Amino acid sequence: MSGVLQRVSFGVFTAMLLVFVPGAVATVLADPGTRIAAAVTGIVCVAALELAWIRVGSVPHRTPTISVPVLAVPALVPVLPSPAIIGVVMLGILVVLLVESRRIGVSVYSAGLVGIGCTIYFCIDWLLDRVGVAALPTVAAASVGYVLVVLALEIIRVRLTNAPADRGGRPLVSPLRLGALLVTVAALTAFSARWAEIGLPTPGEGRTSIQTAVGTLMGSFAVALIAIVLRTVWDMRRRLNGLVVGSRALSTTRSIDNVAEALCDAAATAVGVQSIVVQDGPAEGGAVGVPVMFVPGEPRFLVARRDPMDGSFSGVDRRALQALAATAELAVQARQNVAGLTMKANTDPLTGLPNYGAFQEALDTINSTRSDAEAIAVLFMDVDGFKRLNDTYGHQTGDEVLRVLGQRLRQSVRPHDVVARVGGDEFVIILTRLASLAEAKSVAERVLAASALPLAVGADTISPRLSIGLAYSVSIETDVASLVHDADHSMLMVKKSRRRGSADGEASINVSGHSSSQFNDTIARAIDENRLPLAYQPIVSLVTGRIWAFEALLRYVDPELGAISPPSLVEKAKSLGRFDKLTRQIAETAMAAAAEFRLVEPGIVCMTVNVEAGQLAPDRLGLFVEDLNNRYPEISLCLELNERSVVRVSAEIREQVNRLRDLGVLIALDDYGSEDSSVDSLVRVAMDILKIDRSLVDDLADIRQREVLTALQSFGDKLEYSMIVEGVENELMAQQLAQLGIRSAQGFHFGVPQGFAETADRLDEFGAKAVLPTQSAHARVAPS
Repeated sequence: MSGVLQRVSFGVFTAMLLVFVPGAVATVLADPGTRIAAAVTGIVCVAALELAWIRVGSVPHRTPTISVPVLAVPALVPVLPSPAIIGVVMLGILVVLLVESRRIGVSVYSAGLVGIGCTIYFCIDWLLDRVGVAALPTVAAASVGYVLVVLALEIIRVRLTNAPADRGGRPLVSPLRLGALLVTVAALTAFSARWAEIGLPTPGEGRTSIQTAVGTLMGSFAVALIAIVLRTVWDMRRRLNGLVVGSRALSTTRSIDNVAEALCDAAATAVGVQSIVVQDGPAEGGAVGVPVMFVPGEPRFLVARRDPMDGSFSGVDRRALQALAATAELAVQARQNVAGLTMKANTDPLTGLPNYGAFQEALDTINSTRSDAEAIAVLFMDVDGFKRLNDTYGHQTGDEVLRVLGQRLRQSVRPHDVVARVGGDEFVIILTRLASLAEAKSVAERVLAASALPLAVGADTISPRLSIGLAYSVSIETDVASLVHDADHSMLMVKKSRRRGSADGEASINVSGHSSSQFNDTIARAIDENRLPLAYQPIVSLVTGRIWAFEALLRYVDPELGAISPPSLVEKAKSLGRFDKLTRQIAETAMAAAAEFRLVEPGIVCMTVNVEAGQLAPDRLGLFVEDLNNRYPEISLCLELNERSVVRVSAEIREQVNRLRDLGVLIALDDYGSEDSSVDSLVRVAMDILKIDRSLVDDLADIRQREVLTALQSFGDKLEYSMIVEGVENELMAQQLAQLGIRSAQGFHFGVPQGFAETADRLDEFGAKAVLPTQSAHARVAPS
């Protein structure tokens, strides 16, 4: 149906050209002295206005565009009759698009579309003139009619000829853009008609109608040039942005498929197209394509397509595609070179299997990324009597035995298992996706049987024999190296048994007693059931002697395992993939506790929670922190970032930190002054509070410590952050810090971390006093 309509419309538009253009030429040539200058100027002005097209939708290359050569019509009315004006406008459109696009179909369609619009323009002008409407409103209304008719026809064409496009829920035509366009076109055509009637608002008198028409047309031409220049500048910025973003994306891609996808995304931005693909054949007519080669000897083409009415591709577009294609080829070549070097570095040259380094990396990855329901096992294998084999048959035969064994091991396991050679005659297999120990043992028996098959080496036949140690793990290991150690130890037990005279083939597989620690299951359960309690340590003002904040700290004593240190809890939560979940629980519990504390003592205005900088990313805890902060407007949430996590903070995290601070979340740098501290940390991310580690205040009699604290306090005053000193254990330390100008502190002198109930009782009885009376303090705060 769309094909038939295209052919019909092409025929109609061609007929219009054949009628109006020759008629216009004849009219102009009938009086060349007074008409030819205006006609030629009109053609030039129309051409410029056609190139200054305007998009009426908010989604580039997925919404219609329209040009407004109708701006030239009012200036030609005093000089040429209506049919001749239509012919001049159509001729200008036809010529400029033939030069710009070199596509006769697009040129004829555009000229015919504008011809219909101009016909509607003169019809509206005639009707309104007949009913007595003033000239300027008539011209404005006629120009609005032109825009609406041309836009309606263009929308019909887009819907019939183009596949549905994703516009992100936005309309095909933006009401705001359309309204602005109608008002602008109506105003400019009214100005043009007014100037054509009374003359240009320029010095001098006695201008003829021809001179006035040419001058008015030149004004419209100037407007078109300004629009073209602005769009050209915008296009240059878009291309540059596409090249920069594309180069960055291509440099970080991993596979050829990802390179092709990144290349298409970058090219779409750089060239400004609706459709761009990497295909096997060259570009068809109306599209632009450049060759790109991801695999040597297999050329492909990067092909860009856009709606014909969006304008043709330029040489700059082609060069932008060529630059991106060249960048993609270099990225692929670099990946292949790196992959080749990595493969060579991680591969055993004799067997082609992964070497020890690759095995360790694979085991770490498999262990840390497996699900809770997935077990793994390590098989540690050694060739029995290999030294004697080498001495008897020679090293060349020994090498051949190892090569064949490597092949047999690879063929006897499953596709997702990992086989590696980790030493002279030692092999290791990582069995993955196991459901039971019996399944692991079954694979090990299959390996043993395959390896024991007779092997012909020259004139000799050798029957290799393996000793296998098996270590099985049901959940993620905190120390995965212990799994390898236990498998190795089990393999040595097999050899020892052999040396003690066991029968051949007996006890060739020994299963280790290794099992994942109860610690894993205990911590996982505690986090999943939100059973990890918090303790709260006061932060006090040395100026007022009152508590103004608390720090939330993990304190957990398991009935069977006993007290578990917070660092162990955190590391285990990371290895179990529950670190963010744990941090959410801590933050929510702590802020709820702070709200309760504030009901007892209104002076409590802040709660601090320990996080790592990387957790602030929006896809991890960033959005959660924003929501939590909004839930407790009267409590300041302070996030303590440990210095190590700030060392390699990304630009995204820095931006997120700034966003959180703008929302009222406080950012603190924790434990500054501990081992490996750096001044660089003070400026790595914006912060509100610097917490000084106890190691910088353990001997305040030392003038060097006092000078460092004074310098940091001065530094903080200039950078507008507060300072809290940790590890204050007695009254003397508190006094010395106050004398140095330190305004806030934390430590056992003010109270050890206590549970929610104990902390609430303290606030209820003593309020926000920083230091409790001696007897009461001994009774209430001494650790049990």
